Amino acid sequence: MKISWFDRLYVGEKAKKKRYRIIRGIRKSIPRPDIYVIIPASNGNNILDIYPTAELFAPFFRKEEILILGIAAGYWEALEVAGHVIHDMYRITDGFDLSAFLEEGSR
Repeated sequence: MKISWFDRLYVGEKAKKKRYRIIRGIRKSIPRPDIYVIIPASNGNNILDIYPTAELFAPFFRKEEILILGIAAGYWEALEVAGHVIHDMYRITDGFDLSAFLEEGSR
């Protein structure tokens, strides 16, 4: 599995306190069920997916390339972080164009 990080990584308030420990844990494949990641959706019907880090290391993801847009401590915080991503995406692209938003974020 190849993990890449969004240039402007979104981080929840509770996750900010342990941001570097969370990132190091994900890089070292240490699953933590209380930590969630926000990634682009794996299907065409949604914009984002929210997964606990424990699921990232499941066989399904082993051959995938994953772009992490945000991290959060807890599911409710993950919903808030995903809301911030969607809000910024709409503001920047005047719609829900994830590709344009990701290009803008990498500048």
